[in-house]
Amino acid sequence: MFVGLQGSGKTTTCTKYAHYHRKKGFKPSLVCADTFRAGAFDQLKQNATKANIPFYGSYTETDPVVIAQLGVEKFKKEGSDLIIVDTSGRHKQEASLFEEMRQVSEVTKPDLIIFVMDSSIGQAAFDQAQAFKQSVPVGAVIITKMDGHAKGGGALSAVAATKSPVIYLGTGEHMDEFEPFDVKPFVSRLLGMGDWSGFMDKIHDVVPMDQQPELLQKLSEGSFTLRIMYEQFQNILKMGPLNQVFSMIPGFSAELMPKGREKESQARIKKFMVMMDSMTNAELDSTNPKLFSEPSRINRIARGSGHRVQDVQEMIDEYKRLSKVWSKMKGLKIPKKGDMSALSRNMNAQQMSKVLPPQMLKQLGGMGGLQGLMKQMGSKDFGKEFGGAFGDM
Repeated sequence: MFVGLQGSGKTTTCTKYAHYHRKKGFKPSLVCADTFRAGAFDQLKQNATKANIPFYGSYTETDPVVIAQLGVEKFKKEGSDLIIVDTSGRHKQEASLFEEMRQVSEVTKPDLIIFVMDSSIGQAAFDQAQAFKQSVPVGAVIITKMDGHAKGGGALSAVAATKSPVIYLGTGEHMDEFEPFDVKPFVSRLLGMGDWSGFMDKIHDVVPMDQQPELLQKLSEGSFTLRIMYEQFQNILKMGPLNQVFSMIPGFSAELMPKGREKESQARIKKFMVMMDSMTNAELDSTNPKLFSEPSRINRIARGSGHRVQDVQEMIDEYKRLSKVWSKMKGLKIPKKGDMSALSRNMNAQQMSKVLPPQMLKQLGGMGGLQGLMKQMGSKDFGKEFGGAFGDM
């Protein structure tokens, strides 16, 4: 049984969940017990038809409890071994909808109740997830819309509130953009550190051996120059696929690498590099972003590279943003290849606490809880140690 807030992507997630498990050999079916939202059955019907999954719903019956009961009974008789019940989206203030959810749960007796949450919900996730947990026994969490700008920080709050594992992530609109939750990269990216274990291995694999010590030293010093950005653009173009690499690197956002537009983004990076070719050594090696506030300097770079002033300004803005992000890396000790535990042990929780909203930090148990989380990131049993909340990873 799927539950969640209105607009969380619950109905789409039901179909993705069914599609994913059908590929694993299950015989899934879908029941639309959402009579509250206009067009809910039409949406589920359309999704299910496209994915070729049996479905049940009604245009005339208005009682979701009756629909859920009839649908579950029908598919049990037909031999479905994975019956998915989609319920109305609801908010914690809507007492009648919560009562309806309890009744649907009592009638269908689900083996698992999944709470679906939008990755952008942020700090409100704790209260909302707790309200659901108090009404029905939520056993798992699925986070949707992970292809947007949000990092899914509310997931930690939802996990803390429901004491349930995050099991899957929705990473896009398409049916196949649905994947099992992997805790370490998720938490690393959430804390603004990128997927360091994957990224550091990429650096060791791609960055020339003689450049590695200097680059890693500069990273730990928190200094970020245009020359470093240029060199990393060169290395990034070698790494590929670009969208995967960008998701690992601290600060390299989806804005620079939108999904499905990798060729366009590659051209943009090359354009930035041409502009940097028109800069002086002093400009490339400066750690002072204010240096580029002079219009004459911007105009000279634009003329020299054959680009518009707006293009140069866009490149400088990207540099300033990245410089701000990378300044947070100061004091970070870089691990040897594959040694994520070394990074985990040396992470400064004080620095990481700046990334999380105060309320979320409080829900994690304050600085002590965050330090414990950092320590566990290096553990093989990380998922189990975090209060069992992340499940068996």
